[in-house]
Amino acid sequence: MQPLEGFARRKKTSLWFVGSLLVVSVVILTVGLAATTRTENVTVGGYYPGIILGFGSFLGIIGIHLVENRRQMLVAAVVFISFGVVAAFCCAIVDGVFAARHIEPRPLTTGRCQFYSSGVGYLYDVYQTEVTCHSWNSKCQLKVRSNTCYCCDLYTCESAEPSPTYYEFVGVRSCQDVVHLYRLLWASAVLNVLGLFLGIVTAAVLGAFKDMVPLSQLALGPSAPPQILYSPAQQVLAYAGFCQPPTTIPTCSSYPLPLQVGPASPSGDTQPPTQPASSSGPPPQAPPRYAPASFPPGEKPPPYAP
Repeated sequence: MQPLEGFARRKKTSLWFVGSLLVVSVVILTVGLAATTRTENVTVGGYYPGIILGFGSFLGIIGIHLVENRRQMLVAAVVFISFGVVAAFCCAIVDGVFAARHIEPRPLTTGRCQFYSSGVGYLYDVYQTEVTCHSWNSKCQLKVRSNTCYCCDLYTCESAEPSPTYYEFVGVRSCQDVVHLYRLLWASAVLNVLGLFLGIVTAAVLGAFKDMVPLSQLALGPSAPPQILYSPAQQVLAYAGFCQPPTTIPTCSSYPLPLQVGPASPSGDTQPPTQPASSSGPPPQAPPRYAPASFPPGEKPPPYAP
């Protein structure tokens, strides 16, 4: 959760990075297409990262402005940008190595290459003529077709193996197009390296921004009602159904009390009260009950002992 000012600042920063990556992707695509359509026999793949990075940047711009599905859209943008970063790394190496090892610009810039333009069409596939190329101590015939820039200085007559350096470029309008191709290859390699680093930074920025939620959105959003996992009353009632009712303690009135006491002993001690008889009658060993004592006339009863 971020304050509204911090969220707006991070959103603006993310837009700057994504917009810059989109611009670089468009430039990579344009330069790559211009290089790959310059000749027929030189294949350039530097425009593929521009397509992938551009699509990822487009998804990132849409995801930044979304509210509901922003996280899913930004995750998809980060995935495409990651693939574009890998493609930019590979294409930068391929285009750089090709420009450094397979194209020699010195004969082209000094005007030692010739251009053959005779032919019936731009994409004429049949060789039209043979030209003579002179090597150090020999000469040989080289077949060329229409709209071809060829360099005899780069063609070795004595060697049966193909030359590692391109000595002819088919489908060009002039030898100056080959010079433009050489510069476009290096420009594509540099732009792919720039897209590589910018894509890494942009993916990191979008990955941090996708989990941010402004505090105002949480405050204005509908609050979910609290969920009661259990009701204490229902729990007490449920437990009460398993408890046994408490047993009733008998009161004192349910036990019979002795109504008579025996005569006091000569020592002054009283006899203990007798146990109450059960409802089924006295047991066989129970002592007999006391009978009321009779006193002769004129004699007082003994004092009552409590």
